[in-house]
This record gives sequence, structure tokens and C-alpha cells, in this order.
Amino acid sequence: MPPTFRNFKMVGYVVYGRGSLNQLDSILAPQRKQGAPMIFLVDHFFQGHALCNRIPLRDNDELIFADVTYEPKTTQVDALAQQLKEKYGTVSGIIGIGGGSTLDLAKAVSLMMNNPGSSADYQGWDLVKLPGVYKVGIPTLSGTGAEVSRTTVLTGPTRKLGMNSDFTPFDQIVLDPELTKNAPVNQRFYTGMDCYIHCIESLEGTYLNEFSKSYGEKALELCRQVFVHSNEWTDACDDQLMMASYAGGMSIAYSQVGVAHAVSYGLSYLLGTKHGIGNCIVMNHLEEYYPDGVNEFKHMVEKNNIEIPQGICKGLNDADFNKMIDVSLGMKPLWENALGTDWEKIMTRDKLRALYEKL
Repeated sequence: MPPTFRNFKMVGYVVYGRGSLNQLDSILAPQRKQGAPMIFLVDHFFQGHALCNRIPLRDNDELIFADVTYEPKTTQVDALAQQLKEKYGTVSGIIGIGGGSTLDLAKAVSLMMNNPGSSADYQGWDLVKLPGVYKVGIPTLSGTGAEVSRTTVLTGPTRKLGMNSDFTPFDQIVLDPELTKNAPVNQRFYTGMDCYIHCIESLEGTYLNEFSKSYGEKALELCRQVFVHSNEWTDACDDQLMMASYAGGMSIAYSQVGVAHAVSYGLSYLLGTKHGIGNCIVMNHLEEYYPDGVNEFKHMVEKNNIEIPQGICKGLNDADFNKMIDVSLGMKPLWENALGTDWEKIMTRDKLRALYEKL
């Protein structure tokens, strides 16, 4: 029989350019339904910020500041969706404005407006059965690839795992590099490294193909331009990093990430470590798996005067380590991409415990 190739869903529409946020009103207009508001989920970082004055609120539209101090939890998603259903019945759309956590929250709330039960019921691959409401992603940080991915990563009662489905990608994304201009330096680096690490894991993984390779190589080139070759932060850096994020997200859409992400999921579940910084903490110790990538990563850390936290697992007990190991080893496609089909013989619980103890 001929091979079966993945037929995956991509983002419906993309607009890119400085000032493209100004087109949001006209983009949303055809999607509006009588009496059903647009809901703008905005990172709480922007409360009182001039950005809020640019949001095209109409009629009974609502702006909700999303607390993303910690990455989205299934309980937060369920509560928001239930609140909106009780208040409005239905909505015309969900617009996420912020970093990766805000974008993931927007995707998940959109899905839970139309799917029964709890978002925890849909943590896994292809469990979502119904399309969500119309959804738009507008990143204000570059690197996570959340704007193009088919997953929305959530921490649930027993695991940290995405709602991975063809119904998850945004219907529309607005890529406006102006929105990333004033991002905090450390946060910009950690999020940018999420993209860099995506590329290293994708390009060195067993799932690699020419589709993911083409996007991954371009994203890697752009990351290097920003974090290796640039001596000061310019508008061009914001432009390049936004496109690196997009291309990096597209690269893993047809392949997978690897060891750094699989291990950082455990950190995030147990300790609440945010995704970008968690990947950096782990990448700092992965010479065995990505020697060239780790060497370049450490150079970028030094060049950009960034401090990577150390010793975050110090003082944890056996139950803590076992919980992180359980969460991490549950990311089977990531491990298979990184280490091959025999990955369980390579990454034993003892070996993973030793890696966590280094962090």
C-alpha cells in the first residue's frame, strides 16, 4: 500500500506588517453575528497600556484581561468558557492578544464554547470533535509558534498536555512586529529561544522531512541573525524574530520537538516554570543530545547577558521527581522524534531523574 501522509490544518488567514493591527476592525466585521459579541482576551501585562485603545470594541464586545502569571490551566479555560456561555449564550469570536499563554488560552476557550465537558477531556491528540467559535491570534511576543500551532498547551488535573486537533488553529492571525517592540529583554530572549530550540529539535529529529526542514532552517537563520549577529536591538530584529516564530511553528507542525520540550513539561507541571524559561533551563544541560545546538545556545546566553536559573530542582523529594518523570515520559511523540522508536530503552526513569537533578 502507498504511504499515508499527514493532512494537517493550517491557519486560515494571515496578515503581516507593521501597523497591521489597524486592520483588525475590518477583518472582524464579516464575522460578527447579531447580538453576539467579540471577546478580546488580552494579556494582563497590557492593563492600562496604550494598546488597549487600539482594540476595536463594538456594541456589546468585551475586553477581558487574562492573568497569565502561570500558564493556562484547564480550570481557567472551563471557567472562562462557562462565564461567557452564561452571559451571552454564544459569541461571535475570541481574539487573543499577548504571548503564547494568552494565545493558547484563546484557542482553548474558543473550542470549549462549542464542545461539552471539561477542556481536560480533550488533552491529547485528535479528541476535539466540534469546531470552536471564530478565533484570532495576535502575538505580542515572538518565539512560541502558538500563533500557527494545532495545539493549545494546558495544565490539567493530572498532566500538562495540549488539545491537539485540526480544530485548534486560529482562523486568522495578525502579525504586527510593532506590538513586540517594548517586550522585557529577558522575556524576549526566553521566548526567542523557544523558537531556536524548536528548530534544533526539529532539524535533528527522526521525524524530519523536507517540509519541516525548509521552515526550520529559515527560522534558525533568523534566530541567529537576531541573537548571534546583531549587536543592538532594532526594529529589524522584531521583524525577523516574528517571522522566525511563524516559520519555527510551521516546522514542528509537520515534525515534532524533542528532549528539551519533553523535560520542560515536567518542570512546568510541578513547579509552574514558564515554557520559554523552562526550555532554556533544560537546554543548558543537553550536550549529550544536541551538542552543537547547546554550544551555540550558551554563546547566545553569554552574548545577550542573560542569566539562566540554576538549581530549581534542589530540595525536591522522590514523589516530586516521579511526578515530573511521569509527565515527561507521557510525551511519547517528542521522545520518539528525539531518540527514535526505541526511545524507552534509552531514556529510562533513572536517566531522566539524573537529568532533572542537574537542573
